[in-house]
Amino acid sequence: MSLAALAASLSCGPGAGPSASPAPDAPAERADPARAARAGLRTPTDRPWAERVLDGLTLREKAAQLMMPFVLGTFSPEGSDAHDRIVRWVRDEGVGGVIMSVGSPTEVAAKLNDLQEHAALPLLVAADLENGAGFRFAGAVHTPTNIVLGGATTFPSLMAFGAAGDETLAYEMGRITAVEARAVGVHVPFAPVLDVNNNPDNPIINIRSFGQEPARVARLGAAFVRGLQDYGAVATGKHFPGHGDTETDSHLALPVIHADRARLEAVELVPFRAAIDAGMRALMTAHIAVPALTGGEPVPATLAPEIIDGLLRRDLGFDGLVFTDAMDMAAIDRLYGRDEATVRALEAGADVILMPPDVPAAIDAVVNAVESGRLSEARVDRSVLKLLSLKQELGLHVRRTVDLDQVTRVVGVPEHTQFAETVAERSITIVRNGRDLLPLLGTRSARVLSVTYRGRNDLLAGRYFNARLRATYPRLITAAVDADTNPAVFEGLTREAGRSD
Repeated sequence: MSLAALAASLSCGPGAGPSASPAPDAPAERADPARAARAGLRTPTDRPWAERVLDGLTLREKAAQLMMPFVLGTFSPEGSDAHDRIVRWVRDEGVGGVIMSVGSPTEVAAKLNDLQEHAALPLLVAADLENGAGFRFAGAVHTPTNIVLGGATTFPSLMAFGAAGDETLAYEMGRITAVEARAVGVHVPFAPVLDVNNNPDNPIINIRSFGQEPARVARLGAAFVRGLQDYGAVATGKHFPGHGDTETDSHLALPVIHADRARLEAVELVPFRAAIDAGMRALMTAHIAVPALTGGEPVPATLAPEIIDGLLRRDLGFDGLVFTDAMDMAAIDRLYGRDEATVRALEAGADVILMPPDVPAAIDAVVNAVESGRLSEARVDRSVLKLLSLKQELGLHVRRTVDLDQVTRVVGVPEHTQFAETVAERSITIVRNGRDLLPLLGTRSARVLSVTYRGRNDLLAGRYFNARLRATYPRLITAAVDADTNPAVFEGLTREAGRSD
């Protein structure tokens, strides 16, 4: 039976279609076996939807369910190469989900609805929403006038929440992130970051972390988890077993953490234990090596059974879904090769292969591993059933699309953005004030120069700060510089600073 035919056979009526609404009458569902089947409820005469789907899948269809390729949220008209490539993954290859990246909320929601309608089985959709849905769905900035076109709510970095130190703020960020994510069709925000940023030379985690104190990261991370999951999203802690004490970016090479098990227990693992205790449903592995856990060998955690099946599942008792980090990152791709890395990740205990560089080849690698006896089909079944069961618990077998009219009513609304501003204000911390420059004094006639150092593509850097500053000092002069700024500009700014108050 084909995947499409299987999906049709499991649809017991109009309520099981891709745009049907969940039945509101729960007691009636439990009393009616036919309706219970559509809702995936266990009855004496029926088995859950996830189990029935698994029974009807071929080996290749099972392997495809474990793949989660990368999709841009940008506008892609039907017939374009970008649209057709993604549809092939979803419709023809039968991948189990996608990770959605940048786009406006309405573009993302419409695109996901389109993909869901092409899929025989509902897609599980993830996105990196570390500090709110605006982390990926903030919309665009129109140049050269730098007009912000609007988007989802963006919160300050997690380190700002760490500075504020208030669990209620972290919980509310989780709640708002979940509400906005589900409104656009995202089920799994890849958040929170649970890394303890205890190395100031870390080039990749830094302000993405709640901070350098394990207890604080644990407390705020657990609150974020509860906020996400209380409002219908799947919290996904990352990057296990902890990416904080590294000096290498795993996108570029393999970082190595030289710490023993005792240090890991006292630092890196503290937030993960707290999040698991809070009920966290999913977790993402790190492409980092911890030789103390792998017999002295520098094996990436993503490919290490000692870390996933051993430390995570056996020692910490985690039984949720395990995502790899992106498999196109150099720490994995260059060292092991695409096909080998895919199989090793499953052997190690991972459930979902995130961003395989070549989707059909990754599926083939799993099929070949089973047919050669390297992987058992029961091992593949275990991960597929876990994935399908999560889709069922989210209600995706009943309704997989979202109401586009709801997007503007829920996403980026003033209530949410005002809360983000409150967090920003509460997070402001005086690091030093050696010349007693704070609080700012002077009259409205004072001549003030504000210089913003920004990333090359950060068009909005300093905009909010300068607007607040200008309200106090109308004669404010602003400038922006970056790594490519001509030295003559710095000389001019130095002269201007000398003329300023």
